[in-house]
Amino acid sequence: MPLIQVKVKPGARTSQLTLLADGTYRADVKALPTDGKANDELIRLVSHLFGCSRSDVTIRSGRTSRVKWVEVDA
Repeated sequence: MPLIQVKVKPGARTSQLTLLADGTYRADVKALPTDGKANDELIRLVSHLFGCSRSDVTIRSGRTSRVKWVEVDA
C-alpha cells in the first residue's frame, strides 16, 4: 500500500501527474476545486499511473488542501 504525497494545481490547461525530484508528485488538473471535482480527477490520474481501479485509490488526508496524502491499494 504505497502512500504518496501529491501537490495539486487545479485549473490547469492539461491534466498530468509528474514525479518531482524530492519524491513527491505534482498533479495538474483541469477541474476546479468545487464539489470535489479536482479530487475526482486526481484519483483518476493516480489510478491511471499505478494501473489500478479508481476504487483502489483513497485520499487519506488533505481533502480540502492542495497538499494531499494519497493511498494506493495496488
